[in-house]
Amino acid sequence: MSYLLISVVCSVLVSVLLKLMQRRGIDIAQGITWNYLAASLLCFALLDPPLAALSRAGAPHVELALLALLLPGIFLALSASVRAAGIVRTDVAQRMSLVLSLLAAFLWFGERVDSLRIMGLVLGVAAIVMLVLRPRHGPANDADAGWTGWALPLLVLMGYASVDVLLKRLSAAGTPFAASLQVAFVAAFVVMLTVQMLRAWRGRIALTGAALASGLLLGTLNFANILFYVKAHRALPENPAVVFSMMNIGVVLLGTLVGTLGFGERLSRLNLLAIPLAILAIGLIAAGMR
Repeated sequence: MSYLLISVVCSVLVSVLLKLMQRRGIDIAQGITWNYLAASLLCFALLDPPLAALSRAGAPHVELALLALLLPGIFLALSASVRAAGIVRTDVAQRMSLVLSLLAAFLWFGERVDSLRIMGLVLGVAAIVMLVLRPRHGPANDADAGWTGWALPLLVLMGYASVDVLLKRLSAAGTPFAASLQVAFVAAFVVMLTVQMLRAWRGRIALTGAALASGLLLGTLNFANILFYVKAHRALPENPAVVFSMMNIGVVLLGTLVGTLGFGERLSRLNLLAIPLAILAIGLIAAGMR
């Protein structure tokens, strides 16, 4: 259970660090660039990815290229959502991406349809609607005004679901998980570094040590979240549903506590109702996995 706790904490700390970087005026795009450098190095050192598997004929290079482009885009959307909608709604939206992933599994990957997961999917959709809606007159953060307050969490939700679908396709093609991560991290770093060099060349930004340090810490937290989630599954191989549910519910609960108590985020009644619905949806989906 210690692996799960570390993974949950690291997941929420990613959002916290993005929030603090914004408050300190640190360039987020630079930080995300160095995040992928740290994640690449840690993946290579700790997971020993079998890269030779990617040189065989029929390797899913298109999916890997899409993953490499999608990862930094999602991170930028995550940062923008944390700024506009807050940590609570962003973290819940991120975890509710499993609803779209489950729908994709039913439609494209031939997973069995059962009543528990269907109920979880329906409640998850309801939770998503309640999460993104804001009343016209009610408590809300100033930054939450306008369409970004609901559009960005939805973008995060769809982005993470898309990553999950791509990873499932890579797994179905026989690509080792560690190798997929390694290539995606390196490619994402190259893409983002190219963008930062162009921005610097055009005089739009100056590369800073603060962005480098924040980005390396961000990458460490990002990779630790993945690493300890994998370790939790390996430690409890007979209980994948327990690991799945505790991870997602843990992030929802801790993200809510940190956002409301640590950063003073205010939620509408609809948003508050979305949280127990999201937890119930996760529990039903996990129960259907058994």
